[in-house]
Amino acid sequence: MSNCMNVIDATPKADFLIKSIAEQGYTLEAAIADLIDNSVTANSNVIQVLIDSDIEPFQLFLADNGDGMSIDELIHNMQFPSSSPEGERAQLDLGRFGLGMKAASFSQTRKFTVLSRKQGEEDYYGLTWDVDHLVKTKKWEIVVNNQAEIDQLVSEFNKLNNEFNGQVSEFSPNTIVIWSGLYKFEKYLKEHNRKKALHREIVQNTTEHLGIVFHRFLENPEDPLTIRVNNSHIRSFNPFPEIKQSLRKLEFRQKDFGNDNIKLEGFILPSYSIKDSQQPDNAWTTPNKSLLDMEGVYIYRANRLIIYGGWNGLIRKAPRIQLARLRVDIGNKADHLLHLNVAKSQVMIPHDLIKAFKGYVEALTAEAEKEFYNRGIKKFDHNTSDKEAKFLRKIHSNKGPLLEMNYEFPLLNDLVDSCDSKQKAKLNLLVRMINTTINKIRDTHEDVPFYKCEETKSTSFVEDILNLREHGYSNDFIKKNLISELGIELKTLPTDILEMLE
Repeated sequence: MSNCMNVIDATPKADFLIKSIAEQGYTLEAAIADLIDNSVTANSNVIQVLIDSDIEPFQLFLADNGDGMSIDELIHNMQFPSSSPEGERAQLDLGRFGLGMKAASFSQTRKFTVLSRKQGEEDYYGLTWDVDHLVKTKKWEIVVNNQAEIDQLVSEFNKLNNEFNGQVSEFSPNTIVIWSGLYKFEKYLKEHNRKKALHREIVQNTTEHLGIVFHRFLENPEDPLTIRVNNSHIRSFNPFPEIKQSLRKLEFRQKDFGNDNIKLEGFILPSYSIKDSQQPDNAWTTPNKSLLDMEGVYIYRANRLIIYGGWNGLIRKAPRIQLARLRVDIGNKADHLLHLNVAKSQVMIPHDLIKAFKGYVEALTAEAEKEFYNRGIKKFDHNTSDKEAKFLRKIHSNKGPLLEMNYEFPLLNDLVDSCDSKQKAKLNLLVRMINTTINKIRDTHEDVPFYKCEETKSTSFVEDILNLREHGYSNDFIKKNLISELGIELKTLPTDILEMLE
């Protein structure tokens, strides 16, 4: 009896499969960012993206000065896929599936070529994936470029490099990726619409996207990455401008996560950023996005920003929480637990981490709401007169003019703005004490009854006293140095507070 197994040939149609692989949700800027990942992993510190939108079919060049590839390495990296998503990755390897370059390229073009040479070598090798060739031959084949084709592509790159402004001196590319034709833009019926759409995508969306996605590499003090897109050198945009003292941080949380760990850190933007964000070149938003666009989770993997804006399914966006941003840092050794997709545009948070994420997001958004509803506090106007801008201002009383700290003084205004509700209450107490002390020295102060002191009405006054006692301050100290300095008559304190201070 025969043990032969009946089988059916299921070899996929190459062009169909490639078109399916290409549909991974890539935008043009996301596809370019995926190619840049490979350049960064190859130790590049200069990357150039060049495209002439006046010549069709459109041709895009992405060149880097990284390690480059030998012919064997190039053949390996042009395979589908070139590495296992389960494999161990170097700490700074930004790859994931071994599909990035191919999937990203085929999401934008039907033919792409990679020229490469090892660092220090003279001659390039070239390989091309071409859907038309696959359709014609019905075979899963990569085209090997001849020397004339390689020379022609290098010449075209050099010509563009010289035509655009902002050249990088002594730039010698070791890998050049060429997209021959950008089919999504060539679908426009009118020529001027095609050029206009491509120009907007390159000049506006792509430069903005790369500036935020790679901002940690662009800001690296030891060896900053340079990315040039046509005439522009990409400026980094850090969504967490910690140099701004008014940006408030919540206490971070860190959890073990597979062979890596995950760090959650919440940030509250100051309420004045709502107005600031309407100005060009502000610290809080990129030129073409609003605070609402940029609220939410920012997930970094090996220093590369994967996704940003939106809450990744945890909660819904809302104007009242537009001042909240959550920074999440992970390594690249827990990808299988995070379910990162090919386009690096979506992350599925594992069920056993959802609770930790949601709990932290609740605390973060609660603080963001408070800050949002505090935005009605009058802000210092930089056009006001010198008199109004003074740190101490005069107010009139029955004992003559008194001095008090001016809440509209810029530094004090910014300090108040950076505090949460509890911190503001304590700051108001300190300001009251300073005002009282100044006027006692000037002999223009009269103590007031407890019930007339506004600061004790609007704060958890008893809680502040208890807090001082917990930190070792004596009852005498509190009576002499807090109650007295607030300018309150001791005998007018409520009975419960008097008893507590006996």
